[in-house]
Amino acid sequence: MVSKQPLLRRIVIAFVLMTLVVSGVFSLSIVAIVHFVEEHLVSQELDRELSIVIDEDLQRGARPRLDSSTRFFASHLPEYQVPPQFAEADDGFSEVVEGDQAFYLFKRSKNGRAFMLVQQQHEFEAREQVLFNVVLAGFLLSMLVAWSLGWLLARRVMAPVIRLANQVRHRDQLHALAPALAPEYPDDEVGHLAAAFDSTLGQLRHSLERERLFTSDVSHELRTPLMIIASSCELLAEAPNLDARQLEQIQRIARATEEMGDLVQTFLMLARASPQESSQGGSATLAAVADEQSKRWAPLMHEKGLQFQLIEEGEDDSHYNLTFLRTVISNLLRNALHYTERGSVRLILQNGGFRVEDSGVGIPLDQQEQMFQPFVRGVQSRGEGLGLGLSLVRRICTHQGWTVQVRDLPPQGSAFEVSLHR
Repeated sequence: MVSKQPLLRRIVIAFVLMTLVVSGVFSLSIVAIVHFVEEHLVSQELDRELSIVIDEDLQRGARPRLDSSTRFFASHLPEYQVPPQFAEADDGFSEVVEGDQAFYLFKRSKNGRAFMLVQQQHEFEAREQVLFNVVLAGFLLSMLVAWSLGWLLARRVMAPVIRLANQVRHRDQLHALAPALAPEYPDDEVGHLAAAFDSTLGQLRHSLERERLFTSDVSHELRTPLMIIASSCELLAEAPNLDARQLEQIQRIARATEEMGDLVQTFLMLARASPQESSQGGSATLAAVADEQSKRWAPLMHEKGLQFQLIEEGEDDSHYNLTFLRTVISNLLRNALHYTERGSVRLILQNGGFRVEDSGVGIPLDQQEQMFQPFVRGVQSRGEGLGLGLSLVRRICTHQGWTVQVRDLPPQGSAFEVSLHR
């Protein structure tokens, strides 16, 4: 599993873990060496002193020449009788702990006789404890220094990366005249990363510029033919001797032209950088746009045999972007028309939002979120659409800070609810 810790923290952790291993091994090595040296040197010293006592002092009948912390015992000499706690000791060097006291013991057996030296080790143990405390303090201090040094080094190492991230994140980097990033960094890994960002940002600027030019051309080139079509429809509708079928076809062309004009304006406004810049398109209240769209879609609903209702559950006097709100309501009503064969469609207005309810085929729970993706259509597709209507609704709502949700409507149907609060 990939660690989700920040890179700076991972560098510090790695530095501390490395110090932990090195310092730990070093400290344990010191402890092991102290024990080895203790046993080896003390054993040699006691062996040497015991040889002097046996071969020189006892041979001359003199008392053993020992310091105050060392005592001599022999199994055959009553004045040097071996204490019970040392009687079971093996030949050679050993340590004996009795209560809060500890002794070094060296025993040698010769001709069925046992000789031994016993030395109190409290002085050496005290020095050994001081040494161990120093080693422990050094270990803890090394960990603290490792953490501090690791943090400082990590901050220093990460400084150019953090700076590069802030530069890339700045919105001015998408400006056509934004300077390149790579010249500000040395020819190392960070410099290569900056060069990669320059390449990617350059391609992105080029794509944005092409999109801007395309949307500008679309705005200019499509509006003129759309106006011509709309004007021609108005003139044709006033022509004499038109039968009902011809008039219906002219009205259908006029509706499609109006809808195409709204879509062109919608896409142009969505191409803008932020909702604050989308000042075109006018403004209107929710009730005004809903009434307009009701008059537009109600006849189509009735032609299909569906009941259509415009219900106002709450008043909303706020003004919203006319083009966006008109497109959202229109796409949701069209979607309801395509997927409802019988029953009714209702447009219900609320304070700060609205919902479109239908008695259509409904949407399975596991597919409800997918329906807002581009080119996704229901299993029982209706109409001639490509599955872009709901995707456009979600895109507009995201752009404006609105929200759109869908839920099942028992016993059959769906309800699309749009909240216009930011």
